[in-house]
Amino acid sequence: MKKISVMIPCYNETENVVPMSAAIIEQFEKYLPEYDYEICFADNCSTDGTREKLEALCAGNKKIKAIFNARNFGQFNSPYHAMCQLDGDAVIGICCDFQDPVDLIPRFVHEWEQGYKIVAAIKTQSEENHIMRFLRTCYYKTIRKMSDVEQIEHFTGTGLYDKSFIDVLRRLDDPVPFLRNIVAELGFKRKDIPYTQAERKAGHTHNNFFTLYDAAMLSFTSYTKAGLRMATFVGAFLAAGCVLVALYYLVMKLLFWDTFPIGIAPLVTGVFFVGAVQLIFLGLLGEYILTINSRVMHRPLVIEERRLNFDE
Repeated sequence: MKKISVMIPCYNETENVVPMSAAIIEQFEKYLPEYDYEICFADNCSTDGTREKLEALCAGNKKIKAIFNARNFGQFNSPYHAMCQLDGDAVIGICCDFQDPVDLIPRFVHEWEQGYKIVAAIKTQSEENHIMRFLRTCYYKTIRKMSDVEQIEHFTGTGLYDKSFIDVLRRLDDPVPFLRNIVAELGFKRKDIPYTQAERKAGHTHNNFFTLYDAAMLSFTSYTKAGLRMATFVGAFLAAGCVLVALYYLVMKLLFWDTFPIGIAPLVTGVFFVGAVQLIFLGLLGEYILTINSRVMHRPLVIEERRLNFDE
C-alpha cells in the first residue's frame, strides 16, 4: 500500500488545525481509501493555543504527527524542513488556512499516478485583494523576464512531490531554501493544476509588507543577475550624461562668458540625483550580500523543540 504524507505548516492557527485535519482525513477515507496516509503539522512556535490543539489531535490519532519548532524560523524554512522529515511515497504540502482547497488532494494523487513527479497548484483566480493580486502578477512577470530560471507564476508551493524529488531537496542542504524557485529550477515531470484561491476560513494572515518583501528579495537575489547589471548600466548611463552636461556648460561658458550663468541649482540637483541612485543600488547590493551571508553561515533550517508520533 502506497503512503501519502501531508505536510501542513502552521503558525497561530488554533481555529483551523482541527477542521483541517478532519477535512484531510475525510478526503482520504472517501476518495483515497486504497492509500495509507499521515498528516504532519509543522508548528512554527505558535503562541495562541495551537500547540495544545495539536497535542490533543496527536493523542487521539497516531496518523497525525507534529513538529514543534523552538522558535519561529520563517515561512520558508519550516515547511521545507518538515517535508524532508517525512517518508511517504509522495509528500503533499498544503496551507492550514483553507485558502488552498483540500479537495485538490485526490487530483494531486491522480496526476501523480499518471507518472508526474511534481503536481503544482497554480492560482488562476483568487478571492484575495485585487490590488495585491495585481502586484503579485507584476512581480512574477518581472522576475520571469530577468531570470535565467523558469518562473512559475502564482505558485505558492502547494502541491504534491514524489519521494524522488524530496530526496533532491534533502541533498540540496540549502540554509535559505525558496521552494517555489527550487521546483521551477530543479523540478522534473511537473503537472500544473489550476485552482481558485478561497478566502481564509478563520484567523488572519501573518503576511505583511516585510514578509512579502523578504520573499521577493530572496527570489530576486537568488535567481537573477539583473540587479547588479542594472547598477552597472545605470552608472555608465549617468556617467555619460554627466560628461555631456559638463561639456555643454563648458562650451556655453566659453562662447558666452559674460552672459551665460552657470548657477548652483543644476549642481545641487545633479548631486542629490546621483546620491539617490547610489543609495538605491547600495541597498540592492546589500540584499545580495545578506543572501550570500545567510548561505555562508550555514545555520540549520530549524531547531526542533520536540516531535509527536514520529516514533510510531
